[in-house]
Amino acid sequence: MSKKLVVLLSLVILATISVHAESARSFTWGNDLRVLVVGGGQSHDYDRWFNRADVATLSGAGLSANYTDRAIDIVPALKQIDVLLLTNNKPIPDAKTREAVFEFVRRGGGLVLVHPAVWYNWKDWPEYNRILVSGGSRGHDKYGSFRVKLSRTDHPVTVGVPQIFTIRDELYHHKIDPQGAGVEVLARAKSPHSGNTFPIVWTVKHPKARIACITLGHDEASHSLPAFKALLINAARWASSK
Repeated sequence: MSKKLVVLLSLVILATISVHAESARSFTWGNDLRVLVVGGGQSHDYDRWFNRADVATLSGAGLSANYTDRAIDIVPALKQIDVLLLTNNKPIPDAKTREAVFEFVRRGGGLVLVHPAVWYNWKDWPEYNRILVSGGSRGHDKYGSFRVKLSRTDHPVTVGVPQIFTIRDELYHHKIDPQGAGVEVLARAKSPHSGNTFPIVWTVKHPKARIACITLGHDEASHSLPAFKALLINAARWASSK
């Protein structure tokens, strides 16, 4: 085999691998409420907690859930799902994908934002925090225990959750954007260090969609806690409008 032919075959193989790697994943869905969990990024064990643990929690509650950490999988999946559950701080740089997320929300798709996804992650995408989160976090207490107190126990997102529960997590210093979409805070926590109180669970006002935000979820202490599991399941069900 000539050297030129070897080089040509190598290029073809590399091109094939590249195309395959960039192809969107095809998910298998059940007949139940469909939830796509999107994770990936830094400072968290995404596969262990947001993938395996949370998908198991949602599936155990009768929801059809899948996970991805690739932005390329989002757009085609949006045509199939009821709820987009973002847990990522990994960038979504593609303008088409960003617009597809907003279009999904504009047509009434459910949106749940958990822990890393309510941070101020992207300076080049301010609309995300202003419209979808209605604020964001840029800091948090040192990992440790704090008490969460529900502001409402009768809301579908908080039903069945203890009015006061203790959790080990990062207490996000979340600030509501006065120029944002507006929120209803459902749970708060007081910092044992500063004495300041911060939103923990809230819904974002939107003319078409239901959006729920949860700052909890750093590691096992949250993902294995019944109160967190209930919030996650409730938020997905409520956001779906079903």
